[in-house]
Amino acid sequence: MWQRLRQPRRPRIWIELALIGVSYWLYSLVRNAVPEQKAEAMRNADWIWRAEHAIGLGFEEAFNRAVNSVTWLIVGMNYYYATLHFIVTIGVLVWLYRRHPGRYAATRTVLFLTTGVALVGFYLFPLAPPRLMEGQNFIDTVLVHHTWGSMASGDLKHMTNQYAAMPSMHIGWSLWCGLTIFALAKAPWAKILGALYPVATLVVIIATANHFWMDAVGGILCLMFGFAVVSAWYGSLPFNLPRLVQTPPRPLLGALRT
Repeated sequence: MWQRLRQPRRPRIWIELALIGVSYWLYSLVRNAVPEQKAEAMRNADWIWRAEHAIGLGFEEAFNRAVNSVTWLIVGMNYYYATLHFIVTIGVLVWLYRRHPGRYAATRTVLFLTTGVALVGFYLFPLAPPRLMEGQNFIDTVLVHHTWGSMASGDLKHMTNQYAAMPSMHIGWSLWCGLTIFALAKAPWAKILGALYPVATLVVIIATANHFWMDAVGGILCLMFGFAVVSAWYGSLPFNLPRLVQTPPRPLLGALRT
């Protein structure tokens, strides 16, 4: 039975759509059910900020303010933060399902495990994003430029847990997308875009003051966990599994009659 479960297979589309929808609903439900714990989240943010300065890498505030001075650039980043996180991830899932059915289930499971373990981080380490820190000069770029760029700013701030910044799933998901595209795409331009996507996302989450760079490290660790579990289960990286699903040959009509 275990060997059968490890066989690369292409899930039925309606089951897959239901699974993704329910999984994201549960993720949002659990994430937002985690107590916000504002006081602890602020203390943790102060601790990270001091730790980054102690090693000489506390650059987020200066970067945030510098990028914010270029209006067209920061407005574009606000919309990038709000939209591509979902659009690109869904696009990669669809592409995998259609073009790499033998690798789809394993690669998708990496994403699920990455997201699931992130919930543990949200619960154990509530963290305020830089834009909400008190006594600092970070700029909430969504509020300043009146753009729809974050579910945790403006009129939408009551719809999501404001203090679930560690780990960054913008980085976890974008790196999953980037690695998948880089490993499986054939066109050189697609590989380049795959490599650049998580880098651009890192720039955006820091410029918009939604995350510390340490949150990105947390997202990378969650993704490593997902790959480790899936690779142990299948005995291979998901990218190295057969591209197509092997289907057993149909019996001959004569054989059926006998």
